[in-house]
Amino acid sequence: MRIAAVGDVHLGTDSRGLLRPALRELPALADVLLLAGDLTKHGTPAEAEVVAREFADVGVPVVAVLGNHDHHSDAAAEMTDLLEACGITVLEGSATTLDIDGTTLGIAGTKGFGGGFAGKCASVFGERLMREFAGHTIELATTLDTALAELDTDITVALTHYSPISDTLHGEPREIYPFLGSYLLGEPIDTHGADLAVHGHAHAGTERGSTPGGIRVRNVAQPVIGKAFAVYELQPGTDSTATRDRTAVSG
Repeated sequence: MRIAAVGDVHLGTDSRGLLRPALRELPALADVLLLAGDLTKHGTPAEAEVVAREFADVGVPVVAVLGNHDHHSDAAAEMTDLLEACGITVLEGSATTLDIDGTTLGIAGTKGFGGGFAGKCASVFGERLMREFAGHTIELATTLDTALAELDTDITVALTHYSPISDTLHGEPREIYPFLGSYLLGEPIDTHGADLAVHGHAHAGTERGSTPGGIRVRNVAQPVIGKAFAVYELQPGTDSTATRDRTAVSG
């Protein structure tokens, strides 16, 4: 199973056609494309339309989650509708199953949220705004847990925007780790034994890491992978993943 993934492409209204040349290679290189959020600069409907057209009809199924930039204009529902009208599946606390040449691929996804990591994390205590901040992470981590629990597939992938681990944040200032992810997202990934987890958001982070339970995690933010998409190969019934480098385009 060849899984292409990228996040943080930050397309604007002036980005039409930016990625299409590289995306023409997809059917030869991958079986599915995962988009790990921050697809737009400011989350406007006009930018969402560019994203929808850019990733429509690329020859493989496309599955996405939204990121914090995609929520900035409070038009996430409209953006989701635009993407899905162009055949792109958008997940938020939900899952989808694909049949690829007789092998089933289950993808569970959520935007996720911040909060920090074990021993250095926010808690649902104190001011209302702090309780809401920490509570939002718990809510989305719970929906990811539910979505993963629903899957019974040959291969399972967790797709988020925020990071489920701190390993892939190395390179970012430690002071902002709590705003880049939460260990609560990693717990259901370990509980349900996903084969791979991919996320974005951490532009200055590191590509490779793993959960405490040994699940491989990949930061596919475009500034990190330095290409239009990365490709990861998974074999059903094994715990191994391998990466394959592909030609990038600018942006």
